Amino acid sequence: MLDIAEELNRWVEQGRDFAVATVVAVGGSAPRQPGAALAVDADGTAIGSVSGGCVEGAVYELCRQALEDGATVLERFGYSDEDAFAVGLTCGGVIDILVTPVRADGPARPGVAAALAAAARGEAAAVARIAEGPARLRGRALLVRPDGSYDGGFGAHPELDRRVAAEAGAFLDAGRTGTLEIGEEGSRCGAPLTVLVESSVPAPRMIVFGAIDFASALVRIGKFLGYHVTVCDARPVFATRTRFPEADEIVVEWPHEYLERTEVDGRTVLCVLTHDAKFDVPLLKLALRLPVAYVGAMGSRRTHLDRNARLRAVGVTELELARLRSPIGLDLGARTPEETALSIAAEIVAGRRGGSGVSLTGAHTPIHHDTAAPSAPRIGSVA
Repeated sequence: MLDIAEELNRWVEQGRDFAVATVVAVGGSAPRQPGAALAVDADGTAIGSVSGGCVEGAVYELCRQALEDGATVLERFGYSDEDAFAVGLTCGGVIDILVTPVRADGPARPGVAAALAAAARGEAAAVARIAEGPARLRGRALLVRPDGSYDGGFGAHPELDRRVAAEAGAFLDAGRTGTLEIGEEGSRCGAPLTVLVESSVPAPRMIVFGAIDFASALVRIGKFLGYHVTVCDARPVFATRTRFPEADEIVVEWPHEYLERTEVDGRTVLCVLTHDAKFDVPLLKLALRLPVAYVGAMGSRRTHLDRNARLRAVGVTELELARLRSPIGLDLGARTPEETALSIAAEIVAGRRGGSGVSLTGAHTPIHHDTAAPSAPRIGSVA
C-alpha cells in the first residue's frame, strides 16, 4: 500500500472513500512482492497493481465489494491446471491479498491516513494491519515511527498494540515488508494472528562521482530504479544542473571530502566514474571501509590493476579490495553511455537481489532470488 502512498494520500486529502488490496505473501514465481497494492475509489478509479495483470480484474471487484459492505477479506490466487479458465497466476505462483476498505467513517481510516501522509512526505514509517484473526480486529491499522512511538491500534488489548509496535519497529529498521505470526497467548485476543507490516523508508542513495557523459546516463537509470541520485565532482564546469537535470543533488567538492561528511547506509550505492588516481584513491580508500551496498569503479583492466596497487600502497587491505566492483558493471558488451549505465545498473540489481548475472535461457536457477521472503499465512476470509 505504501508503494502508492503519494496518490492515496491525495485521495485521503480529497475525502475519497477507497479500498486497497495489498499483497501479503507470495509463493513460487509470483510477479509482485509483499506490500504491492491496487486501490479502487468509490467512482471506480484504480491505481497500482498486485499481479502485473493476471488477477487485477478479480481484485478490482473485491475492492468494489469491500467498499459496499465494509468487510476486510484475505484471498488467495494461484494457478490451477484443472481449470484453464480460473482466475489465477499464469506464472504458476501463489499470491495472498488483503483487501481493506478505507472509508471516511471506517476503523482503518485514521491509521492508514497517518501512514500514507508520512510515506508521502518521504518519512520512515511502518503500518501494521491484521491479515488474519478475529472479526472485531479486522480493518484497523497501527502506525509505527522510527522512534518507537505509534498511533492507532487494533481495539483489543493495549499489550497487543505494544507488541505489534515493537515487532513492526524491527521491520522498519530493516526497511522490510512482510508478515509476523502471533500465537493465541501472545495476541491477548483469544486467537492467533497474522499481521501484515509494511515499511516505507526514504529512497536509497546512489552517489555518482565524476560528472562525465557516462554519469548522465547513469543518473537517468538510477532515477528509474528509484534511487535518490547525487552527482559529485570537484570541477564546477562539469558538475552543472544543465548537464544533469534529473539529478536530485549536484555537489561541487572533492569526492572523498564529500563522502566523509554525507550520510550513507546499507542501501547506498557508490559509483566512481572519474578513473583519475588523484580522485579515485582517496575516495575508494574511504568508500571501501563504509557499510554501503555497492562500490564500483570505472576504468580499463590496466587502470584497475594500477588503481589496486595504489590502494594497497595507502593501506587498503585485500579484504577491503574484494568489495570493489571493478571494472564496473556486468559484461554486456556495452559501448555507449546508455549501454554502460545499463550494465552498471544490472550489476547493482544483481547484488541487491542475489542474482548471478547469467542469462536465464537454459539456466536452472530461480528467476527470483528472495532469500528472506516471509512465510505465507493461513488463508481464508478474515473472520
